[in-house]
Amino acid sequence: MSPARLPNGNGATMTQAPTPTADTVRRLVLSLLKDGKDGKDTGDDRGGPDVRPATEGAEPVTWWVGSRHVLRLAPDREATVRQRRELRLRDLVRPHVPTAVPVSVAHGEWAPGLTYTLDTKLPGGSGEDHDVSAVGEADLAGLLTGLREVPVRQAETLGLPRAAPRSLEALRRSAVRAAERLAKADEFDAARLHQLTPPAASQLAAQPGSAVLTHHALTGGHLVVSADGRVRGVLGWAGAVVGDPAEDIAGLALAVGSPAAVRAATLAGYGARPCLRGLWLARCDTVVRLAEDLTGKNAALLRTRLRRAWEPILLERVTDLGDADDAL
Repeated sequence: MSPARLPNGNGATMTQAPTPTADTVRRLVLSLLKDGKDGKDTGDDRGGPDVRPATEGAEPVTWWVGSRHVLRLAPDREATVRQRRELRLRDLVRPHVPTAVPVSVAHGEWAPGLTYTLDTKLPGGSGEDHDVSAVGEADLAGLLTGLREVPVRQAETLGLPRAAPRSLEALRRSAVRAAERLAKADEFDAARLHQLTPPAASQLAAQPGSAVLTHHALTGGHLVVSADGRVRGVLGWAGAVVGDPAEDIAGLALAVGSPAAVRAATLAGYGARPCLRGLWLARCDTVVRLAEDLTGKNAALLRTRLRRAWEPILLERVTDLGDADDAL
C-alpha cells in the first residue's frame, strides 16, 4: 500500500504531526476501511468506526478499532524506523513459529514521515491476566525453537541490530545494592541473592557464537493467551534483536514464572547454562526495577514479576558446568 497522509479535515495534508485523538484516528481508519469494508468495525453515532485508546496516556499511540483491528501510530522518527522493520520481520518470523504473529492489513504514513500499521486483532487475552497451561508451555517452547531457527543473516539484512550480552556480574552487583534497599523496606530478603556468587555469575556468562533472533520483550502483555491456557500469539516485535537467547528465557520468567520458563526453554533444547543465565537475569532485574520504582504506579506489577522470577526451580544452585551444557 502506498503511504497515506492524514487529512486535516479541510482537504489539505498536514505538515506537522498532530496529536493523536479519536477524531483523527477515526478519519484515518475510515479512509482505510472505505465506509464499511468491515461492517463490524464501523457505525458509531457519528458515522465512523468505534475507536478507543488501548492504553492510558496523554497522547495514546495504540488504538482499538472495533472488535477486529488495532491501529498503532509511530510517534517519532525512531519509532517509524522500528515499525517499518517490524513489518518485514513479522513476515520473516511467521513461518518458523507455531504461535500467531500479527498481520498488517494496511500501513502507510499517518503524518509526514510517521508511519502507522492497522493490524488484525489476535483472539485471546493478555498473558498478564491468564495463566499458561502445560500445553501452553509447549507453545512457548515452539516459539523459542522457531526464533532460534530464523536465519540470523536474513534478520540482519532487515536492519535488526546485534545486542551484546549483558554482564551478569555487573547486574548481580546492582541487584545486591537494590536488595539492601528492599530489605530495609521489608520487601525482600537480601540473603536470597547469596545463591548467585561472583564465580557463579562468571560461569553463566553468555557463550561465544550463541546469538540468535530474540524477541527481547516477552512480557505477559505481549503474550496472547486463550482461556484454556494456550499461547495463541505473540505481539510487540519492534524491539527484536540478534542477541542472547537467555534474555527471552528471562522475559518468560517474568511473564509466566521461572519454573514454566525453564521447562519451556528445556523443551526447546536449551541446556543448563542459558536456562540458569536467563533465570538470574530475570531475578536480578526484578530486584533492581522494584527498588527503582518502589512507590511508583508500576510497583504492583513489579512485585508480581519479582514473585514470578523468584519461584523455585529444581536446579537452584550453579554447579560446575565445565565445557558441557547438560540439559536440566
